Amino acid sequence: MADTTAPVLVPAARSNENRSTTPGSTGFKSFIGSGWAARTDALPSAREQAPFAAARRARISAQYPGQRLIIPAGRLKQRSNDTDYAFRAHSAFAHLTGWGSDSEPGAVLVLEPAAAGGHDATLYFRERAGRDSDEFYANPDIGEFWIGPRPSVAQVASDLALAVRGIAELASVLHRVDSETLVLRESDPAFTEQVDEARLRFAAERVLGSNATDSPFSIEINAEHEPDAALARDLSELRLVKDAWEIAQMRLAVAATARGFDDVIADLPRSSVHARGERLVEGVFNTRARSDGNTVGYDTIAASGPHACILHWTRNDGVVAPGDLILVDAGVELDSYYTADITRTLPVNGVYSEIQRQVYETVREAADAALAIVRPGAVFRDVHAAAMAVIARRTAEWGMLPVTAEEALQPENGQHRRYMVHGTSHHLGIDVHDCAQARRDMYMDGVLEPGMVFTIEPGLYFQPDDLTVPVEFRGIGVRIEDDILVTATGAENLSAAIPRTATEVEAWIAASQR
Repeated sequence: MADTTAPVLVPAARSNENRSTTPGSTGFKSFIGSGWAARTDALPSAREQAPFAAARRARISAQYPGQRLIIPAGRLKQRSNDTDYAFRAHSAFAHLTGWGSDSEPGAVLVLEPAAAGGHDATLYFRERAGRDSDEFYANPDIGEFWIGPRPSVAQVASDLALAVRGIAELASVLHRVDSETLVLRESDPAFTEQVDEARLRFAAERVLGSNATDSPFSIEINAEHEPDAALARDLSELRLVKDAWEIAQMRLAVAATARGFDDVIADLPRSSVHARGERLVEGVFNTRARSDGNTVGYDTIAASGPHACILHWTRNDGVVAPGDLILVDAGVELDSYYTADITRTLPVNGVYSEIQRQVYETVREAADAALAIVRPGAVFRDVHAAAMAVIARRTAEWGMLPVTAEEALQPENGQHRRYMVHGTSHHLGIDVHDCAQARRDMYMDGVLEPGMVFTIEPGLYFQPDDLTVPVEFRGIGVRIEDDILVTATGAENLSAAIPRTATEVEAWIAASQR
């Protein structure tokens, strides 16, 4: 069955003919296509992470001998009409290429089986157009007149220490696609559809010539393709243990985030008198994220007063009232995409009340108990269990539970979880919730290894209308979150320099506002 359909590898520019005034005359085209200085393509040295990315590619290659692997970066995503969200490449693509915030939309990494074993890695991307092309001035999505300078094929190849080709050459990869070819489906649905069609054609041709019941790709339209899911899983698990470069990035992300928290505290006098003070807190932190990194690693949570009882409060439109607590959950994402994830719960007026301090110090006790068990050989789920033992004991002591702490901790009960329904930890790295597609026995039931990075973030949330808690506790929400590195001998709290105890936090605020 011959394939007569040319693949669509470059999306057409969005039409704006009804309002466009872009010149199209012969005279204009002749004039704008000439008179430009010759380009000098200075080739950069390979970036620091290039050898680490190559080692990661080698590891995934070893898992899939003889199979073609396709990992797209993804494309721009529409925000509204003809405006897009800032582009962020898929984390697996960035992890395997070393390309971060300067990644090109529509790029695709292909690992082609090599005759001598292993894979040959090639990156395909839409190279810049010449000044003699109307793309230069007439395409607002990709034209340099609109979005600024773009790299050449040679520059990207030198920068990433990787074979690079123009996007048009990706068509030859699609023509070679067979049933064993795998694609990271979620990163670029439009391109994945083209891979599916190519696999379908291959499978159909095999059916015509032989029995294809053993084909790993079903010839049914829109069928599930489990091997693709396995690739996504393995790419996720590849990030469970960080290499030395990744750990250094995590330290830098935490340091930038600490500066952002300093900024938030210094600005409390202003945010605490504004009608939408939470927005000011968010804006101050996000300014630091943009100045010291790429952006925030996730939407900043600036939850003051009873909003702190809402786990992912990102509307951030409330007041920051003296006497209340404000829970700030925020992280700076670096240009490499590695992000911190830190939470501190701060007294707006600089001093915790007696009840606020009691709740805060209980949460810190739970966090410290969880950290104390982190070491190589421990099981990830036990970190959560250690924190929950403290939460159950304290809420029972305060008379909030209908059973004893011991009874609450039984699997069939869990009454203490009313006040903390989320987990204590998640892996962290190039995604804020990193390694999310890993198997449970590698994640929740996984054994801790040196190089793993994850959060410890217990909390207590007493909803304003919760009649099971004394009235003085209602409306108080506290979370303390730190980023933890498993070392050869135990654990390191990467964010320990950000004040944690109630006394330290009060001193921190006082010092910043002198």
